[in-house]
Amino acid sequence: MTIVTIFGWYFKKNLVKKKYMNSERKLATILATDCVNFSKHMEENEELTLTNLNDCRKIIDEVIAEFGGKIFSTAGDSVVAEFSSPVQCVKAAIKFQDKLYERNEHSLTKLQLSWRVGIHVDDVIVENKNIMGSGVNVAARLESQSEPGKILVSKIVKDQVDKRIDYSIEADGTRKLKNISDEFEVFKVKGLRIDEDDFFSEEVNEEKNEDENKQDDNVIVSRNSSQPKIAILTFKNVSKNDDSEFLVEAITGDLIIEFSRMKEFDVVSKKTCDDHDKSNEDALTFAKKHKIDFLVGGNIRSAGNRLRVAVDLTNAKDGSIIWGDRYDRVLEDIFDIQDEIVQKISKELLGNIEITNLQNIKRKPTENLNSYENLVIGRYHWLRQSSAKEHNDKALFHFDKALEQDETNARAHSLKACTIGGGLGKQYYEDNDKMMKMIFHHIEKSLEHDENDYEVRRISSAISLMQKKYEESEEHGKIAYSMNPNDPRVLAVYGEILVRNKKIDQGLELLHKALELDPIPAGQKTSDNRYRDLVLGYFCKKDYDVCITQAQKIKELEPRSWIFLLFSLKEKDNQINLKENKYFVNKYDDYSKLDWKETIKGFHLPDEEMNKSLENFTTQVIN
Repeated sequence: MTIVTIFGWYFKKNLVKKKYMNSERKLATILATDCVNFSKHMEENEELTLTNLNDCRKIIDEVIAEFGGKIFSTAGDSVVAEFSSPVQCVKAAIKFQDKLYERNEHSLTKLQLSWRVGIHVDDVIVENKNIMGSGVNVAARLESQSEPGKILVSKIVKDQVDKRIDYSIEADGTRKLKNISDEFEVFKVKGLRIDEDDFFSEEVNEEKNEDENKQDDNVIVSRNSSQPKIAILTFKNVSKNDDSEFLVEAITGDLIIEFSRMKEFDVVSKKTCDDHDKSNEDALTFAKKHKIDFLVGGNIRSAGNRLRVAVDLTNAKDGSIIWGDRYDRVLEDIFDIQDEIVQKISKELLGNIEITNLQNIKRKPTENLNSYENLVIGRYHWLRQSSAKEHNDKALFHFDKALEQDETNARAHSLKACTIGGGLGKQYYEDNDKMMKMIFHHIEKSLEHDENDYEVRRISSAISLMQKKYEESEEHGKIAYSMNPNDPRVLAVYGEILVRNKKIDQGLELLHKALELDPIPAGQKTSDNRYRDLVLGYFCKKDYDVCITQAQKIKELEPRSWIFLLFSLKEKDNQINLKENKYFVNKYDDYSKLDWKETIKGFHLPDEEMNKSLENFTTQVIN
């Protein structure tokens, strides 16, 4: 025997001996849990997935420690833990599965993650930080066979735990566990929070089937109001069909409208909330940036004619849930659900005071469900019409279908008028005169069927302004504002006519509120339109310093703001050489050839003296 052989034999013998001395064989309860669809989530958004995974792991790890468990191995999206007691192990699994369910139900959760659990009792070998043996393998196989959000256990666990916990353990047939048994008897824990969702059991089964193959393998907002400011976050569609997206958006939009009717609240616009939903920004950061006090959110599921709406009210300062509820109804009850949500949240925030603007309002736009469904789809495309003519066409098509099924659907009339108005602004049509006549027709019909439709009053105010019927425009705007004092489009149109009609301070207050609630309006990528309105207001007030400040915030100066800015600069400093000013130079080539007399007429300013001053100014400076 060579010296090398002797040393090799010696080290091998002592290494094995040392390894054996550091290991321990014992009977233990093994828990295996794994995140469902983790790889898919990572492919879609790695940063968001990891952030939410860490949130889940915090819940799981803390509960395991609370019940005396010890975590041995983890791959980030999976955990293996050992317990000395099967009762404590099952209790821990129940608690963290319920807490994970509650986390997924909370509207502030950006990514819902589900976890499966398998539990088995067997002899295992514990060596340093590792745990090995068939007990670990069986628990892992059971976990892979479990439904998302649920717990699957072996017969030995069932026998040890049954009647020692306040949950039932029911037989769930047999499973083929790879390299273990073709007919392994399994049991499931019943009574978890997720079991209440068996109303939609087909959705749970679909999610399980999808994952079976995995087995084993910048605007700064200022705030002047002291009223509670709330944001209705975009509700989550947790159904498995794309058609539910229309319904989800409609419910979210309707809730915003209902809260906007109430003078006791300041309500963030739907566009601002939608922009947040498309970002990776967490809800509390969003709330802090927009100075929001309370957040309302939830999720919606539909299966056939059945509907589940889960909603919660969150304190935006610390993320704590103030109130939450869930409604299992049929689609026909959707308006009753919305009413109840608005009333309950209002009571939570304001107490038992009398809520304004909720009485004497026609709640249902139609009793015809088919008409309502087309209204919902039309509204979905109406909100997107500025991005493509296709959405404008689809909106008009579905509003027409809604009116075919119920000609008295006032909301369909008003939204069709709004859609045509948007299409005219985008120059979508060949015969503009024909389309203008259609606007008047549908406004008249909408008022005939529901005189309290603020959308009609809003668009009527805008049309009267175009026709230079300034008093009539103000009256329509006043009525629209009385019905919906938080809608940013109402605030903008009413504020504009007020500053024109020399009710300047009141108008400016509304225009500033529009900027606060809806910094970037629907169909826009910047806040330019909001600042243009403020430039108009401060110009009418002859506050040229502030007019200049607001105009300088505009990224793309249009003719009106450009000439107001130059006029204000000249009023502030009569010695200024405007032709050398950067604002003059940047837009001179674009605007110098305009017919400025006709352009100024298009500003729709009732003050003829102001119009004359602008005409003289453009003649001197531009021509």
